Amino acid sequence: MNRELAVLGGWVSVADPNELLAVAVSIVRSAAELARTLRAQGIGEVSTKSTPTDVVTAADRAVERHVIEFLHETRPDDAVLGEETGQTGEMVAPSAVRWILDPIDGTVNYLYGLPQYAVSLGAEVGGQVVAGVVRNPATGDEWTATLGGGAWRAGRRLACSTVTDLGQALVGTGFGYDPARRAHQATVVAALLPRVRDIRRFGAASIDLCLTAEGSLDAYFEKGLNPWDSAAGGLVATEAGALVTGLNGAPPGPGFVLAAPPTIHDLLHAELAELDAAGGP
Repeated sequence: MNRELAVLGGWVSVADPNELLAVAVSIVRSAAELARTLRAQGIGEVSTKSTPTDVVTAADRAVERHVIEFLHETRPDDAVLGEETGQTGEMVAPSAVRWILDPIDGTVNYLYGLPQYAVSLGAEVGGQVVAGVVRNPATGDEWTATLGGGAWRAGRRLACSTVTDLGQALVGTGFGYDPARRAHQATVVAALLPRVRDIRRFGAASIDLCLTAEGSLDAYFEKGLNPWDSAAGGLVATEAGALVTGLNGAPPGPGFVLAAPPTIHDLLHAELAELDAAGGP
């Protein structure tokens, strides 16, 4: 089954989001089992990327290869944007699909044996994510969404928090790897903390967005997310009713991501804008 997408005033046939989701779920479950198995066998090669605290393991690379090989066999005309290898394949037609992959989101947790990491995969058409899945290999928790089809976990449709008092909101966040950026983020959190119920930092953005979708967190924000961090989780949060935005009218992206229910989005946005949460290094 195909659907149509408006492109430059015309319409092109594109893959059904439900079909893309079925592909995503199949490969992510396989990849999650690989990640879990490799963790049980012990962490092997560990190297760093942007800073000495920004780690990547052999498992990150192995899981990414596993997913890319599967996608190239299953959907050879699609492109893949992976955290570790960049983009493979070309976006030729407006209806082309690009898969956005984080093989292990929360690598530091994975390295330390903390059960808060995920395999995240989103399918993007025409610059818009239309299907996504986030799965925690350690717990088996899995969140899925399709554009216009809602967000789901274990057969239950998700709805974000309805909290109206910012002072009662449990807010998740995360920190970058650059020390100067962390210092700025620390000042933001220190100032925000007295204005909300509490702050949580779990260490995997895709899971944080999904927890916001199901109301386990009332809201989440972070500066510096890459597309693979938020593609699938951002769709899950949006389809659960959360507003996923940037700050000061900007779209969500590396500059800033704020996910919050409509009941407190503007209140939290105002606080974060006042604190220059999108500023600094």
